[in-house]
Amino acid sequence: MKRFFSAQPLPAGETGLALVRIITGVLLVYHGMECFDGEKMKTYTGWFADRKYSSPAAWAYAGKIAELLAGIGFVLGLFTRLACVASIAAFTGIIFLLGDKGKITQGDQHPFLFILLSMVFLFRGGGPFSLDKLFLDRGA
Repeated sequence: MKRFFSAQPLPAGETGLALVRIITGVLLVYHGMECFDGEKMKTYTGWFADRKYSSPAAWAYAGKIAELLAGIGFVLGLFTRLACVASIAAFTGIIFLLGDKGKITQGDQHPFLFILLSMVFLFRGGGPFSLDKLFLDRGA
């Protein structure tokens, strides 16, 4: 019980973080798959058009494709930090370009939580249960 209240990681911490990374990735893939839904993309393109952005479809597709590719990176633990940067960029854009203009305590909580989760893995990396560990940490 003493360890539970201490600052030390729990014994299953690595497995738990891998599970959080994978679930976050699945959610990102789910949202990113909307790039294949023409009706939803018309809606997202309309949001950029309403705000007078040039090339609104390009902005909408760039965001959704970033979510999709970041999600795949999270699930596989491959190029995890690059996936984090893509996720942070996409959701920062949602918050400040489309959403409530940075009101993270109101309507932009959902994208802000994705930013926070991405920051965890940006600082931490993919961890031991990742393709990054398998393929990229050989010489480290």
